[in-house]
Amino acid sequence: MENREDYQGKMEAQLSEWGKEIDKLKTKADKAKKADTRQGYDDEIEALRAKQASMQAKLQELKTSNGGAWGDLKEGLDHSWNEMKDSFKKAAARFKQAR
Repeated sequence: MENREDYQGKMEAQLSEWGKEIDKLKTKADKAKKADTRQGYDDEIEALRAKQASMQAKLQELKTSNGGAWGDLKEGLDHSWNEMKDSFKKAAARFKQAR
């Protein structure tokens, strides 16, 4: 089992990476020619940013929690992590498909 500091570092790095990926998707969305396509992309990007913000808040909660709450908070973050990863896969596939 990884320790708290390693886990926080891994989460921070992943959140940063996802932020960069969201920015790339936003650039692609801005280049979409059809308004309805662009709106769909923007909606997906907004949902990704909301999930990212939620994960950031949970990570902040983890950082300020006492040692006893670490396991429960980690479980919630792991769940959010998996949701975010799935959302990215779906969004990337949609953006790629609409080329």
